[in-house]
Amino acid sequence: MCLVQLFFQTETAYCYVNELGELGLVQFRDLNPGIIAFQRKFVNEVRRCEEMERILRFLEKEITKANIPIIESMGNDKAPCPRDVIELEAAFEKLEKELKEINTNQEALKNNCLELTELKFLLQITEDFFEEAESQLSGSELPSEESVPATGFSRRHSSTSGGGRLKLGFVAGVIKRERFPAFERLLWRMCHGNIVLRHEEISVPAEDRMADEFVSKDVFIIFFQGELFKSKVRKICDGFHATVYPCPEALHERMEMNVGVNLRIADIYM
Repeated sequence: MCLVQLFFQTETAYCYVNELGELGLVQFRDLNPGIIAFQRKFVNEVRRCEEMERILRFLEKEITKANIPIIESMGNDKAPCPRDVIELEAAFEKLEKELKEINTNQEALKNNCLELTELKFLLQITEDFFEEAESQLSGSELPSEESVPATGFSRRHSSTSGGGRLKLGFVAGVIKRERFPAFERLLWRMCHGNIVLRHEEISVPAEDRMADEFVSKDVFIIFFQGELFKSKVRKICDGFHATVYPCPEALHERMEMNVGVNLRIADIYM
C-alpha cells in the first residue's frame, strides 16, 4: 500500500469518494482525530442515512411478517446521488407513515372484533343462565339491601310486596379465567352471599378466525337485588379488570343484539 493525498473541488467530493468506495481498494485516514462526531460536517448526512436504514429494517420486518417474498438483488447496486437520496428519504418516510396507519387501523379492528366476539359468546351462554334464574328465582331467594341485617335470618324472608316476584338486577361480563376464583370469593364476602353467580368457560371453535387471538376467559352473570349490591358488584368487576357488557333483560332484545353483533363481526372480516 502507499499513502496518497487527493485534492478536488467540494462539489465533486461525493462523486469521487463514491467511485473510490466502489473500487474497495482505499482506506481513509482521519486527519482530525480530536474532533468529536457531533462537530463534523457530515454528521447530519450520516444521521439521515441511519434513519433511512431504520425505516428499511421496519419495512423488511413488516414484509416478512406478511409472508411476502423479498427478491434479492443480483447486481452490485451503486450508491445514489444526493438528489436521489432526498427522493428516497421522502419515499421511505411516506411508506413508513402509511404502514403505521394501516397497522394501527388493523389493531383497532382486531380489538373491536375480539370485543364483539366476546359479546357474541356472552349472549349465547347467558341465555341458559336467564332461563335457570327465572325458574329458580321466581320465589324469594334473594333479599333486598334493606333486609340484610346481621342475623342472616332474612336470607329466606325477602321483602316482596304482596308475594310478587322479585325484580332482580344483573351484571354480565367476561373475565380472565385465572382471575375468576379470587373474583368469586370477593363477591361472596362483599355481598354476604346475597347474589347468584353463574359462569362458564368460553370455548372458541378451532375454525373461528379469532381463535388464535383469544385469551382464556370466562363468561359470568351475577344476579342481585337493589342498587347497593349493584354498586358493590360494579366496583369488584372494575377491580379485577373484568369487561362488563350491556345485556338486555328482554329475550327479543337479546336476540336482536345477537343478530346485530354477528353482522358487525362479518363486516369487520370483510
